[in-house]
Amino acid sequence: MTAASTSPCKHVLFLVGSARETGHLGNTEWLAAEAARALSANTAQTWLHLAALALPPFVDLRHTAGTWPMPESSSPLRQVLDATMAATDVVLVSPVYWFAPPTAIKNYLDHWSAWMRIPGLPFKEAMAGKSLSAVITNGAREKAEPTIRSYEMCAQFLGMRWGGVLWGKGGAPGAVQSDAEAVAAAARFFA
Repeated sequence: MTAASTSPCKHVLFLVGSARETGHLGNTEWLAAEAARALSANTAQTWLHLAALALPPFVDLRHTAGTWPMPESSSPLRQVLDATMAATDVVLVSPVYWFAPPTAIKNYLDHWSAWMRIPGLPFKEAMAGKSLSAVITNGAREKAEPTIRSYEMCAQFLGMRWGGVLWGKGGAPGAVQSDAEAVAAAARFFA
C-alpha cells in the first residue's frame, strides 16, 4: 500500500505594475482583484506592488562578470525573487503605458536575466513548471497587443505555460468597472 500523494497547493503571485500613487486602486488592479475572487479558498495569493518595492534597476553583467550574486536576504529584490520561486502561477497586473509594459514590470522581467545566472539557483528550471498570465487594461485592446506578445514570448522563453490575458477597457479611475465583458471574463479567468 502506498501513501496517497497530494498535489501541491496553487499559489498565485500577483505582481502589480501600476505607476499610480500608493493607495489608489487602478483599473488593472481592480480587474485582477475581481478575477482573484473566483480562486478557490485553498489557493494562496501573494500581492506585490512593484513600484512601492523600488527594485534596483537591472544592470547587465552577462558579458563582464557573467554571473550575479544572490540578492541580500533583506532586499526587495530578494523578496520578489523568493515570491516568484514560491509561486505556481505568476500574474502580471499590467496597465499599458505608451503601447508597452509599465517600467516596474519591465524591470522585474529584466531581472530574470540575472536570476538565470545566479550560481546554484535553478531559476529557469523552476519557471518551466509555472504559469504566466496577465491582467491588462488600457484604452483599446489592439494597442495592448505589443505588451501581450512580449509577455507570451517571456513565457515561451522559459518554457512556462501561457495562461492568457484578461483585458479590460481602462482609462479614468473606475472605468473598467463599466466594461461588462471584462467583468464577466474576470469571473472565468482562473477557471
